[in-house]
Amino acid sequence: MPEPKSYVYILLNKPRGYVTTLSDEKGRPNAAQLVQDCGCRVYPVGRLDMDSEGLLLFTNDGDFANALMHPKHEVKKTYEVWVTGYVPGAEVKLCRPITLDGYTIRKPEVRVLKAEDTKAKFRVTIHEGRYRQVRRMCQAAGMQVTRLRRIREGSLSLGKLPLGTWRYLTPEEVALLREP
Repeated sequence: MPEPKSYVYILLNKPRGYVTTLSDEKGRPNAAQLVQDCGCRVYPVGRLDMDSEGLLLFTNDGDFANALMHPKHEVKKTYEVWVTGYVPGAEVKLCRPITLDGYTIRKPEVRVLKAEDTKAKFRVTIHEGRYRQVRRMCQAAGMQVTRLRRIREGSLSLGKLPLGTWRYLTPEEVALLREP
């Protein structure tokens, strides 16, 4: 009888400058290199573009990864977003549903954390994970993202995990992420 498969679940605080692919034809550093000492081959759950930082999950459990990434589960993702080009009321534009790649995204949750002159910091929660969605939403609202950090995915929070480091998820965290 084969031994039960041992699954690994990792939370990485991805720094900017790392791609989320496992290998890159341009030779850029990839986020998987940051978790290569975990003891087995793991794969990223979703993406976080090269210019973004923050919470990125890795696992060797394909069913778990697919469940988290599938659009029908609408796993919420929360970001801190720093922008330029802000004008008072721009957050209202940011809240409007827009169409990306022929798909109208659900209305995001947006909170202004700080605004000064033409710069602002928002907390944005989205329900989908379209290609560069938050950046494109900000662009559609007349703002340019200068920094983007994912701080939450589903029930999981980045917390105070130092940039570029990772930790294993607890069994309780995995169980909460599995809940519909």
